[in-house]
Amino acid sequence: MGVVAAVWRYPVKSMAGERLSEVTLGERGLDGDRLYAVHDADGKFGSGKNSRRFRRMPGLHAFAARYDGDVPVLTFPDGRVIRGDAAEIHAEIAAELGFPGVELAREAEIPHHDEAPVHLVTTSSLAWLAERAPGVALDERRFRANLLLDTGPAPELTEEAWVGERIRIGEVELEVLRKAVRCVMVGLPGDGLPAAPGLLKTISDTNGVTFGVQTRVVRGGTLRVGDGVHEVGCSAAHSL
Repeated sequence: MGVVAAVWRYPVKSMAGERLSEVTLGERGLDGDRLYAVHDADGKFGSGKNSRRFRRMPGLHAFAARYDGDVPVLTFPDGRVIRGDAAEIHAEIAAELGFPGVELAREAEIPHHDEAPVHLVTTSSLAWLAERAPGVALDERRFRANLLLDTGPAPELTEEAWVGERIRIGEVELEVLRKAVRCVMVGLPGDGLPAAPGLLKTISDTNGVTFGVQTRVVRGGTLRVGDGVHEVGCSAAHSL
C-alpha cells in the first residue's frame, strides 16, 4: 500500500515542527506531538480557528518548535531561539503575538489534538490536489500531517478509501477514523512555504473542506521512515 516517506512531530500546537527518521507511538499518538500549546487566560489553546477549545491566534504559524530532550525549544519569527523552560518564555510569546497573558503549557486533562492523535496524507492525494491548485507549493507541512505515505504519483485520494480500515506500519497499527477537515492554516505562509490564500477554497469546492485522514493508534511501537504500509482489515466499528 506504500511506504513511510516522512515523519513530522509538532511539539507545540499550531507551530511548525521537526522532521524525524523514527518515532515511538502510543495511545496518545507520536511521543511528544502537540504535547505543548499556547494557552490564553481562559484556558483555550492557540490555534488557527476559534471553537469551544481553541482560540485563533494569528502569528503562531510563524513559530517553529523542536525538542531538546523533553523540553520544547522555540524559534521565533525573527530568528530568536528560546527554550520552553526559560523564565521569559511566556512574556516573549505574549509580546510577539500581541496576546497578553498567554502561556506555553503542557497538556493536562484536555487534549491538544484537534480530532485524533495521528494525521496522515499520501503522495497520491498531494498529486490529486496539485492538479486542482496549479502553482501552489504543496507538501505535507502545509497540512501539518504527522505521516506522509508514498503511495506513488498517481493523482487520487488514496487514503480516503481507508476510512473504517486498519493499517499496519512497521510495528504500529492505526485505525483510520475519518477524513480530516481543513481550516485556514493550509493557506498560511511558514516553514519555508509561501502563502496560498485560495487553497482552502479549492479544497472546499473540490472535496468538501476535507483532505487527508485522521487515525487513532490501535497498537503502539516504533515507526520509521521506509516502513511499509499494509492493510489489516475492517475495524470492529466499521464491520458492524
